[in-house]
Amino acid sequence: MIEKYYRILEKNPLFSDIDDYSIEQLMECLNPTVKNYKKHEFIAFAGDEFTSMGIVLDGQISIVKENASGTRVMMSLLDPGSMFGEMIAFTNSAKWPATVQATKNATIMFMRKDAIIGECHRMCTWHKTLIRNMLKIVSNRAVMLNKKVEYLSIKSMRGKLSTYFIEEFRKTGQKLLKLSMNRNELADFLNVSRPSMSRELARMKEEGVIDYNKNQVDILDLESLKFMAE
Repeated sequence: MIEKYYRILEKNPLFSDIDDYSIEQLMECLNPTVKNYKKHEFIAFAGDEFTSMGIVLDGQISIVKENASGTRVMMSLLDPGSMFGEMIAFTNSAKWPATVQATKNATIMFMRKDAIIGECHRMCTWHKTLIRNMLKIVSNRAVMLNKKVEYLSIKSMRGKLSTYFIEEFRKTGQKLLKLSMNRNELADFLNVSRPSMSRELARMKEEGVIDYNKNQVDILDLESLKFMAE
């Protein structure tokens, strides 16, 4: 059953540099569980015992957190190829920190953490690559979370967006930015609402500071952007 999803798995950084044939070998080591969920069905509740991390093979799921006032806040939407639970898997906590729900009919592959970082009894040559990829994923996520904390100190929406665009510009020196995040992901990263962010982007476009199309942003007035980022 899982063979038809190998192309989807290749999109996930956990299987970076691992081809179809090697993924097939790894499946024998990982011994994953594949489950199907109907639209709106809950996959895990916040506070439930955590046993396995998951990868979306088909459909879509949402990660939802409830704040102190009881309001449910959507943290992210995950499409095929996306992984969830990888951060909690390597902490001392054994509870899901958020609720996971299918927003469409979904197929999920679950893997126990000890199957990834444990000793490979089959002496699988690609298992080291898997562990290296896992370390890279967790490290990158930690760096991103640290950067996200920095953005929390920036009060204005425009300041957050300007700072982000300037940092992306400094990475390549190119004014035409191809963002690695979509709008929902960017709003989540900046800790702002998607509608408010979209309105601010539209205003910055009207003022001639930037232009944009989907996940591509063109910096038109670099000096103004730098001023707004200060």
